[in-house]
Amino acid sequence: MGHKTHAVCDWNNPSFVLMHVHTASFSVRTRGKGTYEITSQVEAVIRGSGVHTGQVTVFIQHTSASLIIYENADRSARADLESYFDRLVPEDADYFVHTAEGADDMPSHIRMVLTRSSETIPIDRGRMQLGAWQGIFVFEHRRAAHSRNLIVTVMGESAL
Repeated sequence: MGHKTHAVCDWNNPSFVLMHVHTASFSVRTRGKGTYEITSQVEAVIRGSGVHTGQVTVFIQHTSASLIIYENADRSARADLESYFDRLVPEDADYFVHTAEGADDMPSHIRMVLTRSSETIPIDRGRMQLGAWQGIFVFEHRRAAHSRNLIVTVMGESAL
């Protein structure tokens, strides 16, 4: 995991606030299509940043996998989402031209743009403000295993 931390403040303002910007990266190894929870890895980056109040942005550096905030208590909700996307953007459709890497190539790109490549979550008291049943997931759209690179940027104030 790579790390960079910067501090920004206005020394001319008597009520200046020390703003921390901390960037880290990590990889997730997928086993093919499906969802892979990364909430605990993002929480570890936040803890290491020293940010108490602010926000975290998670970005995935790929065009055939995406990020989602989704139900993390019941695996069947994720299975339903994956099945829905299989029906919404089917593989082996005869109208796809971009098939250089196989039948799941173009569908994986379309599935990515229908979801997101980044998520931003508020931080309060050093913790992400996710709902009770929410988690952050890499949503792998390719059938084969891949190593997916993520960048996490934490910005905010440290505890005084």
